Amino acid sequence: MLGHKLNDRYEIIELIGEGATAVVYRGLDTRLERTVAIKIMLPYVDNTTRQRFQREALAAARLNHTNIMAIYDVGEEDQRPFLIVEHIEGQPLYSFIPSSPEITAEFGRQICLALDYAHRQGLIHRDIKPANIHITPSGLAKIMDFGLAITGTSKRLTATGRIIGTPAYLSPEQAQGLKLDNRTDIYSTGVVLYELVTGILPFDADDIGVLLLQQVKKDPRPPSHLVADIPDSLEQTILKALSKKPEDRFGTAGEMAAALATVIGAPPQKATEPVEILPAEAAGTPPQPIPTGNIRVVLADDHRILRTSLAMYLDDNPAIDVVGEADDGAQAIEIVREKNPDVLLLDLNMPGMGGLDALPQVRSTWPNVKVLVLTGRDEDAYIMRALRAGAHGYVLKTINEEALIQAVHDVYEGHLVLGHGVAERVVQGLMVHNTAEDIDLSELERKILIGIAAGLTNEQIAERLKIAPQLVAAQLLTLIEQLEAKSRMDASLIALRRGLILLEELHDF
Repeated sequence: MLGHKLNDRYEIIELIGEGATAVVYRGLDTRLERTVAIKIMLPYVDNTTRQRFQREALAAARLNHTNIMAIYDVGEEDQRPFLIVEHIEGQPLYSFIPSSPEITAEFGRQICLALDYAHRQGLIHRDIKPANIHITPSGLAKIMDFGLAITGTSKRLTATGRIIGTPAYLSPEQAQGLKLDNRTDIYSTGVVLYELVTGILPFDADDIGVLLLQQVKKDPRPPSHLVADIPDSLEQTILKALSKKPEDRFGTAGEMAAALATVIGAPPQKATEPVEILPAEAAGTPPQPIPTGNIRVVLADDHRILRTSLAMYLDDNPAIDVVGEADDGAQAIEIVREKNPDVLLLDLNMPGMGGLDALPQVRSTWPNVKVLVLTGRDEDAYIMRALRAGAHGYVLKTINEEALIQAVHDVYEGHLVLGHGVAERVVQGLMVHNTAEDIDLSELERKILIGIAAGLTNEQIAERLKIAPQLVAAQLLTLIEQLEAKSRMDASLIALRRGLILLEELHDF
């Protein structure tokens, strides 16, 4: 589209980036003779994505603040909606990780002023993270991407009980799929500032389930343990923003902005001082690549009729290419090795190697491949084991086709997606089962517990595992102690409840 002029006014000059649902160009408003950014939706995207695109336009159009990316115009050409927005020079906030306490406080103050303004207009951003904040060469922070924004009265584009967002920056109430208010953005801002001043996230784990549990239950390590010269006022501001209960945080983002202003000795509305912009490679964090092209998907499901139907539907979407299909986990691994897809749609119950066995190998060998579990199993044990193995999303096969398309897009773009019927029980299940403290069982210990749950004697278990009965007895004594069980059968029941072993494994033992 280079050289094309939208609505006979906006000339497209240069491609800036391309994602799963839209492309962004640098352009020229020929009427006002100013540089703009042009965001154009890709053709044939689903209705939910179109609604999000429209929501971003309507949300941003209501806002007029120095620290929020401005929207100038909205239109449509050849049935393709587009936005004309402020062209922001500079770098994303993640290029400044880590920064000095003074820079952290100043950027945080600007972010909070912008959020306070948005909140007073009735908007909650829901996706505050370094990638959605840019810093101009003059040191001005700009919040971008209001595509996930909601109002207190608007109907959510995500179903009740569905989690969507970036796991490391989710508030505890987001992690549990609860009702949100302005204070969810305050928590996410606390995570951003913690990372900015210390260089690390307050909560981080390869296991998404554990990460969600940490957001809900674990207190962050005080930043002063990591940064010796951090002012106490900055540390207390960050820790207050990270309070687990919304009522323990700042009541408004404006209050947090005022607290950050005292850190740098600035009045609340002090003009921003210029900040030196370093090249991204010198700032400690390499720039994140912008995804380009269609989403390449591999399907793994042993129900061939269902899989074929699903593959045809996905392939009909212009933004998705189905590049491979598998009957089981082993085939899925080989196809992932050959095709290196963007997203793997993975069923859990398949003959031979199941999804739960293939998932850890895919995540460890190909960390860039996003895994979206698509299954009929809604038991806590399956959900928790999949998340602990590194799944980026978990949706049930009852999901409608349009919602599945959106889930693929969301997972591809780095969001955690927990479908309706899953989200509301994930964190509750994690808290009940206390997965963060679960014992890391060896495969032998798991087999012994499976055998006990299947009703076998120690001798029968030893015969099937081809080991000495004395070894079974010795391992069992250790397991009873570790699981704080009263008997061998009690140990197996505890293991089942915690998801350490699964019912289906009893039938195969």
